[in-house]
Amino acid sequence: MSLWEIGRVAARALARRKAQTFLAVLGIVIGIAAVILTVAIGDGAAVKLADSFRIMGVNLLVLRPGSSPFGGVQGGFGSRATVTVEDLAAIRELSRVRRVSPRPMLGFQLVTDESNWKTDLNGVIPDFFEIRTWRILRGRNISAADVDEGDKVIVLGLTVAEKLFGPHRDPIGETVRVASQPFVVIGLLEHKGFAAGGWDLDDNAYIPFTTYVDQIQGGARKFVNGTTYISAVSPEEASRAVEDIALLLRERHHLTAGVDDDFQIRNNVAQAQAEAAGARAMANLLAAVAAVSLVVAGVSIMNIMLVSVTERTREIGLRVAVGARPSDILFQFLAEAVALTLIGGGAGTLLGIGMAGFIGRLFGWPVLLHVDGAVLAIIVSAAVGVLFGVYPAMRAAALDPIDALRFET
Repeated sequence: MSLWEIGRVAARALARRKAQTFLAVLGIVIGIAAVILTVAIGDGAAVKLADSFRIMGVNLLVLRPGSSPFGGVQGGFGSRATVTVEDLAAIRELSRVRRVSPRPMLGFQLVTDESNWKTDLNGVIPDFFEIRTWRILRGRNISAADVDEGDKVIVLGLTVAEKLFGPHRDPIGETVRVASQPFVVIGLLEHKGFAAGGWDLDDNAYIPFTTYVDQIQGGARKFVNGTTYISAVSPEEASRAVEDIALLLRERHHLTAGVDDDFQIRNNVAQAQAEAAGARAMANLLAAVAAVSLVVAGVSIMNIMLVSVTERTREIGLRVAVGARPSDILFQFLAEAVALTLIGGGAGTLLGIGMAGFIGRLFGWPVLLHVDGAVLAIIVSAAVGVLFGVYPAMRAAALDPIDALRFET
C-alpha cells in the first residue's frame, strides 16, 4: 500500500469511531495546551524579572555607610557617615569598577506656582544615569559642568512631573522650588515603572550632587550621606569587584583584622543571577508537570488503539486474506495513532496560545510565546503518537489471519 492509501484508510477508520477519536485527541489537546501555557508563563516571568533587575542597574553594586550605636542600640547601615568623597574617587580607580555615583536622598516637598508634591530628592552625577541605564525622554541630563558649578537644575521622573505640572504640560524650563531654592527643570526621564520591591521609580527627582551637598545636605561635606551606586565592568567580575572595594575601604578606614566593616556592599548581580536561576527552575518544573499530562494522553492513545485492534480483529484478518502485508497493517495503525496526536497537537497549540494571551490580558501577567516552541509542540505530539502507537500497531500486524477471521467480538 502507498502512503496515500495508508492515510486514507486510517482517516476512514478514525471517522468511524468518532467518540474514541475525540477522547484520544482531547487528551493530547489538554497536554500540549498545558505545556505551551506553562512555558509561556514561566518564560514571561523570567523576562519580567530580568527587566526589573535591568532597570535597577547594569552590573550594580550598592555601597552603604556604616551603622551607629546610640546607647547600645545599633542604628543600622547608613545611619553613620563613614564613606567619603575621596573613598569614591579611590574606588573609581579600581580595575574591576566601571562607574561610581553617590546618591544621597531625602524626602522633600517640591513646589510650583500651581501645585506641590513630596518626593525623594537625589543628589547624583552623570554616571548615575549610565549605571541605572535610565534615558531622558525630553530635555537633557545632568552634566559634569552642572556638578562642577553646583548649578540649580533638576531632572524629574514622570510621576513627579505629572503631579506638579499635569500630564500634558512640558515641564522643561519651568521652575521648581526646593527648600525655598529655585531649580530649573532641564530633563524628564523616560517611564521606568515599579521596582521589584514595589516602589515607583518614576516618583523621584534628581539634582547635581554638589548642589545637593551645598543646598540640601549641610553638615560635613566630605562624607556621602546615603548610598553609592557602583557598576562593575561585567557580571563575571562583580563578586571580585566587591572584594576589591571591601579591601580598599578597610585599608583606607584603617580597620584592623577582627574589626567589622564600617560599610556594607550589596551585590545586586549575584541576587539577579540567583533570582533568574530560581525563575528558570520554576519554569522547568511547570513544564515538567505539564509534560506528565502528555504521557497520560499517550497512554490513553495506546489503550484506545489496543481496544481498536481487538474490535477490528476480523477486519485485520480480512485485509491480510485479500493480500495486505503485515507491514501494511503496521503502518495503518501507526498512521492512525500519529494522526490522532497531530490533530491534537495542532488544536492544543492553538488553545495554549489563546489561553496564554487571555490569561496575560486578564491578570496583567507577562507571557512569552515562541514560534519554535509551537512547532516543537506539534513535533512532540507526533513523537508521542509514534511512541505509544507502535505496540498496538505491532499487535495488529502480528495477528494470524485465520485466527483473526474466526474471532468473534
